[in-house]
Amino acid sequence: MQPKKNIVHLPVYQPGKPIDEVKRELGLTEVIKLASNENPFGYSPKAKEAILAAIDQVSIYPDGGAVELTAALSAQFGVEPNQIIFGAGSDEIIMMIARAFLSPGEETIYAVPTFPQYRHNAEVEGAVVIEVPVDETGTHDLKAMLAKVNDKTKVVWICNPNNPTGTMLTEKEVKDFMEAVPKHVLVVLDEAYAEYNVTDQYPDGFALLKQHKNIVLLRTFSKIYGLASLRIGYGVGHPDVIRSINQVREPFNTTTFAQKAALAAASDQAFIDFCRESNAKGIRQLQAKFDELGLPYFDAHGNFIMVDVKRSGAAVFQALLRKGIIIRHDPSWGYPTKIRVTVGSEEQNNKFLEALEQVLSEVTV
Repeated sequence: MQPKKNIVHLPVYQPGKPIDEVKRELGLTEVIKLASNENPFGYSPKAKEAILAAIDQVSIYPDGGAVELTAALSAQFGVEPNQIIFGAGSDEIIMMIARAFLSPGEETIYAVPTFPQYRHNAEVEGAVVIEVPVDETGTHDLKAMLAKVNDKTKVVWICNPNNPTGTMLTEKEVKDFMEAVPKHVLVVLDEAYAEYNVTDQYPDGFALLKQHKNIVLLRTFSKIYGLASLRIGYGVGHPDVIRSINQVREPFNTTTFAQKAALAAASDQAFIDFCRESNAKGIRQLQAKFDELGLPYFDAHGNFIMVDVKRSGAAVFQALLRKGIIIRHDPSWGYPTKIRVTVGSEEQNNKFLEALEQVLSEVTV
C-alpha cells in the first residue's frame, strides 16, 4: 500500500502533552498545562446549559448548515448568511481552503514560524510552499511576502496575532497589503486570537472584507470562548469564495453540541470581557517577571507569550515538565532558546514563574 508521494515526508502534528500523561510519567499529583493556548477560565455557563439542553438529540444528525448559528453570527458581524462557513475548528476550514483553491504546482505563501497547518494542508494538495521569515520582532514581513507573489500564487496565509510569536499586524499594515496584492490571490486572515485584542490598532477584517473580495477571515470558538474540545470554528468571506469552500465541505462536519454551545457562548459578552481583561492582566504579570529576570520577549497580543530563556528551550521545557508545568517548545520554530507559554490564571502564572526562576538556575546557559 503506497500513499501519495507528496505526503510521505509530512510530520504528524504533535499536540501539547496531556495533563494525565504527564502525571503518570512523572508521578505528579498536580500539573498545570500552559502549552496549547486554552482558556484557563473555562467556558461560559450559558454554553454548558445549551449542551445539557441538547442531550436528547444525540441520535439525530446535526444541522448540516448550522442555520441558527449562522443567522446569529450574520447579525453580529453585519454579513450575509452565505458569507459564513463552519468547520471542526478553524483547522478544518484551513484544510477546506487548501482543497478548494490549491492544485499541484501552484504556490502558497506564509510566514515562518507560524501555524503549521497552512504548510501541512498545502503540501497535501501538492502545492509549492513559499516561506518568508518573520522580522526581528517576530512579526510577519508583509513587504517580503508581497515580493514573493507571482502569477502562480493562489493563497497567502496571515496569522494575526501570529502563533507562536504572539505579534500583531496593524490596521494600516494589513490594509496596505490588501491594496497591493493582486486580486487573483486569496488572502486568509487567521484571527483565532482576535477577541483578546486590547489595542486600537487591530485590523477590522470585516471592513476590509467589504472592500476586497479576495479575503477570508478565520475565527474559532476554541480560544477565548473555551470550547476547544467541541471543535468548532468559522470562516467569513465573499459569497463566491465561501461557496467554493462549501463545495469541498463534508456533510454534518460540526456537531449539535458544538453548534448549540457556540450559539450560547457568542451571546455571553460578559464572559468574553472578563477573559479578555484577565488575559491582559496576565500578560502584564508575566512580562513584569520576565523584565526582572532579564528575559526578552515578543509583544503578546493573543493569550500566550514567547520568551527567550537564553539557554536551551528544550532543556527548559523538560525541566519545567518535571516540576509539573507544561509549556511549549518546538525546534521547527527556528528559535532554540525560546519557549511559548499560555497565559493562565494569576495563580497558574505565579506557579509557572516560580518554577521558571528555579529552572533558570538549574539549566546551564
